Amino acid sequence: MVISVTINGHSRDLPHALSAAELLRHLALDPSKVALERNLEIVPRSAYGETQIAAGDRIEIVHFIGGGTSPARLQPVVEDVLEVAGRRLSSRLIVGTGKYRDFDQTRAAIEASGAEVVTVAVRRVNITDPKAPMLVDYLDPKRYLYLPNTAGCSTAEEAVRTLRLARAAGGWTLVKLEVLGDQRTLFPDMIETLRAAELLVREGFSVMVYCSDDPILAKRLEEIGCCAIMPLAAPIGSGLGIQNPINIRLIVEQSRVPVIVDAGVGTASDAAIAMELGCDGVLMNTAIAEAKDPIMMARAMRHAVTAGRLAYLAGRMPKKRYADPSSPLHGLI
Repeated sequence: MVISVTINGHSRDLPHALSAAELLRHLALDPSKVALERNLEIVPRSAYGETQIAAGDRIEIVHFIGGGTSPARLQPVVEDVLEVAGRRLSSRLIVGTGKYRDFDQTRAAIEASGAEVVTVAVRRVNITDPKAPMLVDYLDPKRYLYLPNTAGCSTAEEAVRTLRLARAAGGWTLVKLEVLGDQRTLFPDMIETLRAAELLVREGFSVMVYCSDDPILAKRLEEIGCCAIMPLAAPIGSGLGIQNPINIRLIVEQSRVPVIVDAGVGTASDAAIAMELGCDGVLMNTAIAEAKDPIMMARAMRHAVTAGRLAYLAGRMPKKRYADPSSPLHGLI
C-alpha cells in the first residue's frame, strides 16, 4: 500500500511502509554517512532496522557539507621570482646593513631574513686602523648582491659621485639612489633625485630609486629609465607603516618596472600589507635592526613578505557591507 511521507520538506510517496534502514536503501543513501530524524526525534543508527516509517511521518535526513558554495579550483604552481635589471631573485625582501649591534648580528639577521640583496653605504676607510673589520668580512659579496646606496646625500652631484666610487670599488652598476631633502623627515628631494637619476642612467647605471609616494613623479622616474621605483611607506626609520596605501596602489598599477616599498615599515603586518597591495618587494633596515630580537624579527619579515605575496596572487575576497554566511542556506533543516 502506497504511503505518503515528507522527507526534507518535500512530500514523497513510498511503495509501502518501510523501516528507516529500508528507506535509506530505497533512497540509495549510505547509513554511515547520514543522520535521520523522525517526527523531531533522532533515530539512532542502531535502531534503523526496527524503526518503522508510517504515513504522514516527517523525516529529516542530514549530512555534513563544506562551509562554502563551491570548491576552489587548484591552480598550478608557477615560479614566482622578482626580476630587477635582468637579475632574478627568489626573495622579495631586501634588507639594510646598518644599526646592528655588531657585524656578527648583522650577518645572523640577514641570514634569517632569507634576503639575497643587501643595501650598503659608501663611506671613507678608517686609515688609522687598516685592520678593522669590514662588512665584506661578514657578508660575502659572492653570496649576497650588494646594492650600494647614496644614504646621506643631499644633492645630485653628491649622489652621482658616491655611486661612481661604488662602481670603482667593486664594479657595481645596480645601485640605489636616494637624495634627501630634509634632515628631520628624511623625505626625498625629488628635484635633485630626478636630476641624479638622469645622470646615472646616462652613465649606464641600473638605478633603483627611493622616492615620494607621488604617482606622477614615480612615472617620470620610470620614463627616465630607472629599473625599480621605491616609494616610501613613511619617514625612514619611523616604523609607522604604510601611510598612503592609495598612492602606493596607484604607483603599482601604472608601473612596468618593479615597485618596492622602501622606508617606514615597522613590523611584519606592514610588510604583508605592502605585498598585498601588489608591490614587488619590500626594503627595510630599522624594523629588523632595532627590534628587541633582530634575528627573530628578520625571520618574521621573511614570512610576512611571502604571505603577503601569496595573498596578492590568490586575490582577496571582496569587501562587503553586510554579513554573508559561509555555509549555504540550501538544505537547511
